[in-house]
Amino acid sequence: MASSLILVNLLGAAALLLWGLRMVSTGINRAFGADLRQWIGSATRNRVLALLIGLAVTIALQSSTATCLMAASFVGRGLLGGVMAQALMLGANIGTSLVTKLLTFDVGPLSAALILAGVVVFRSGEGGRRRAIGRTVLGLGVMLLSLRLLDAGATPLADAPEMHRLLADLSGATVLGFVFAAGLTVLAHSSVAVILLLVPLAGSGGIGGPLALAMVLGANFGSAIPPVLETSGQPAAARRLAVGNAALRLLGCAACLPVLGEIGTLLPWLEAGTAAQLVDFHVAFNLVLAVFFLPLIDVVVAVMMRVLPDEMMPDDPLRAHYLDASATEIPSVAIGCATREALRLGDVVEGMLRRSLDLLRNGDIKLAAEIGKMDDVVDAVHQAVKLYLARLPQSDLDEADSQRLAEIMTLVINLEHIGDIIDRNIKELAEKKIKHKLAFSDEGLGEITKFYDQTLENLRIAMAIVVSGDVKLARQLIAEKVGVRNMERQATDAHLARLRVGRRESIETSTLHLDILRDLKRINAHI
Repeated sequence: MASSLILVNLLGAAALLLWGLRMVSTGINRAFGADLRQWIGSATRNRVLALLIGLAVTIALQSSTATCLMAASFVGRGLLGGVMAQALMLGANIGTSLVTKLLTFDVGPLSAALILAGVVVFRSGEGGRRRAIGRTVLGLGVMLLSLRLLDAGATPLADAPEMHRLLADLSGATVLGFVFAAGLTVLAHSSVAVILLLVPLAGSGGIGGPLALAMVLGANFGSAIPPVLETSGQPAAARRLAVGNAALRLLGCAACLPVLGEIGTLLPWLEAGTAAQLVDFHVAFNLVLAVFFLPLIDVVVAVMMRVLPDEMMPDDPLRAHYLDASATEIPSVAIGCATREALRLGDVVEGMLRRSLDLLRNGDIKLAAEIGKMDDVVDAVHQAVKLYLARLPQSDLDEADSQRLAEIMTLVINLEHIGDIIDRNIKELAEKKIKHKLAFSDEGLGEITKFYDQTLENLRIAMAIVVSGDVKLARQLIAEKVGVRNMERQATDAHLARLRVGRRESIETSTLHLDILRDLKRINAHI
């Protein structure tokens, strides 16, 4: 029972550390995520600068995985080259090791003050950056508290007879220790947490020697696996970054594993104490890896190009093109992605309008099938944007972001309604016209065409307003409501006048004509 209680305490402290890491990463992302992404995007000049940017961003986020996913999204969209991205990841690996080193300093008494300050700042903010900063400070306090709990829980664990027997069995199995630590890091999604779990065990004498160093190497390699899994569905360029980073770490680990005994004899020159030496080895490993591979990045990227060449993927119109999944924790960036997707949706709806007019004028039944497929695109993208925006953390949106989110949501809903009117109403009316071989009068077709032209112009103005936020243009569009009503009334009156004089085409197409005018008026209402 005592052993079980020790293990539960230790695992609870480790879980608290993971939660604190997540709070810090999330808070920094929400407070400064757009700035950090801008830094990553600026890493295009030289590889040393890219390395330093990767180091700085990772220290801020306290997660090389988050940095890798951000960089992969830039690479996948062609905004960052493969060479600079790999250099950035070498810096990210150094950054995450420095975070571990910083957290080993004895600042435990600060934990209570940071937790108190974090709660006060978080509760005093109503959203946006202030709450995110409060979350970050609170997360730092939780991390420091968890480290004190880890230290307290490791001492009795190291003294337990069962632990001594287990370590005796594993003392020569460095490869097994490497694999175990790598697996634990994959589960935890954090090398920082795993190495900080090893530190108190090493400090209390529970673990040491080549086995401890092998487990540090395993944590290094294990932290490169989650980005590989996360980018598995992304373009080859994004996957090359994650796989290349994992390959470099594996090569470094493979070079170190056979000589861990010799490395262990050198570590006392850096610092006394087994626990401190583990962290020093972690930092030194990533520094040496960066120094060795930075000049060879071009070769690494070339090899990755051969291993994972760019595939010729058909452009699937049903797939959202601009909804970056890695941006959902940065509301301003995510809303920008959703805006781009909504504009694409507007282009599809405009295409449906044009094809429906051609279908009415020319009677080409193939256009009806095209309209149906385009409506499938509208439905799919509308659903994707809604779900994407719904995943954004509402409590951390500031007033401007909340308003913009509501605007984009309203926009895609109205565009989807327009698509339904074209597909379910106008297309069916056109198919009925073709089936019964009906023809509008020249005047009637001219009135419908004029109404279509005005509708298309209104849609273009509406989408321009989405981009520009031009209030004057928005008022101009609102004023068009009166013009649309007048246009429908004039077209209806002219059609009824032709009915009174007995125009055959007008009589045969009367229902179609009036229904199309009504549907165009409804479309304008949504615009």
